[in-house]
Amino acid sequence: MNNFKTDSKYKSIGEVAQILDLVNKKKGTLSTHTIRFWEKQFKQIKPKIFVGKRRYYDENTINTLKKIKFLLKDKGMTLNGVKKVLNSELSDIDELNNTSIKQKNIIKIKIKKIKNLVESLKK
Repeated sequence: MNNFKTDSKYKSIGEVAQILDLVNKKKGTLSTHTIRFWEKQFKQIKPKIFVGKRRYYDENTINTLKKIKFLLKDKGMTLNGVKKVLNSELSDIDELNNTSIKQKNIIKIKIKKIKNLVESLKK
């Protein structure tokens, strides 16, 4: 089993709180509870949870957390507003994936037609 603590692609909840600059202004301590709250609110946040219930976050999840913080704190959006933004981005990604599959199929058909044309020219 991998040692996720030494694997630099995973960050602990404390490290993520530092990256996001989530600090309790009165006490000067890290606000890890904010990240745990966002986990409950946003299905896009899926940390790896191991023995001892320690959370580890990958780069994609950290980027999602950065976006959530930006939209909530800097843009002043509501939780529901941020959920709509994240959900619409997912549907955009799904649409792009479907489009790329369609494009691949069209390219395969065109390549097959070209191969057939080359074969017929050889004869």
